[in-house]
Amino acid sequence: MTALPRHRLGRTGLEVTELCFGTSPLASMAGLYGYEVDDERAVATVLAAFESPVRFLDTSNGYGAQGESERRIGEAIRRNGGLPEDYVLATKVDPAHGSSDFSGARVRASFEESLERLGLERIQLLHLHDPERITFDEAMAEDGPVAALVQLKEEGRVDHIGVAGGPVPLLRRFVDTDLFDVVLSHNRYTLLDRSFEPLIEEAGRRDVGVLNAAPYGGGMLSKGPSTFTKYAYGERESVRQAALAMEDACRRHDVPLAAAALQFSTRDPRIASTVLGFSTPERIEQSLALLAHQIPDALWDELDALVPPSDTWLDA
Repeated sequence: MTALPRHRLGRTGLEVTELCFGTSPLASMAGLYGYEVDDERAVATVLAAFESPVRFLDTSNGYGAQGESERRIGEAIRRNGGLPEDYVLATKVDPAHGSSDFSGARVRASFEESLERLGLERIQLLHLHDPERITFDEAMAEDGPVAALVQLKEEGRVDHIGVAGGPVPLLRRFVDTDLFDVVLSHNRYTLLDRSFEPLIEEAGRRDVGVLNAAPYGGGMLSKGPSTFTKYAYGERESVRQAALAMEDACRRHDVPLAAAALQFSTRDPRIASTVLGFSTPERIEQSLALLAHQIPDALWDELDALVPPSDTWLDA
């Protein structure tokens, strides 16, 4: 298979492939995704990812009530005889399932749980996950989660720390502390929403690595707005109308809407890697085909003209 381009992940010095294997679907969260994923299918998908050109994996302590995503990845790592040497693995700290405790002590416990499930001794990249669950002041407290992450890095147990969430204004406050090496946002830099743009620029000025997740907006841009009407898990009719117009433009250029949605992110040199969820080995091959699909410059011009107004964006 053809190797994927690699990009420097900000000041971490890590070189990551332009596509990242997102693993939240492997937790079998049917309430979110609408389908189940059993253990063997999940492990087979990770093993296929290890054999693919994708050399970057993203997971979280909180993917699944019992950490199913990490547990299944750990089983794949064991069957593989270890994490491939050229693979970058990132995970995230979370409160325990059903708890609101996001203290520093909980961060350390979350980290230890992740190590045990994954069967690893250290983590290359550890994110503070969905910090919108607490206030910024709580996050920055002396006994809070940020201090614990910084301490884990100082202890040499974590190589780099990041912040991964949704609301861009809050993420910017964390980036402004200069404590974080990487920032990840989801659903906010797509064909239909450009909320993440100002923070992408700011991160670049600070040499903070940028990861862009959910380029399909939760499914609308992969399954098609005619059949999947939600953007970022919510009904937004004006956004759907824009997606329908984009789908029509893509059809006229013989380009799958999903290919344009994926390449919108990967073609941006400011984005080190695009996080895309996988739940079957076949999905990996399909995504690589979308990534390789030729898209004429004229289509990009048409799609730019069809972006819905900023007051429809998630962080309007």
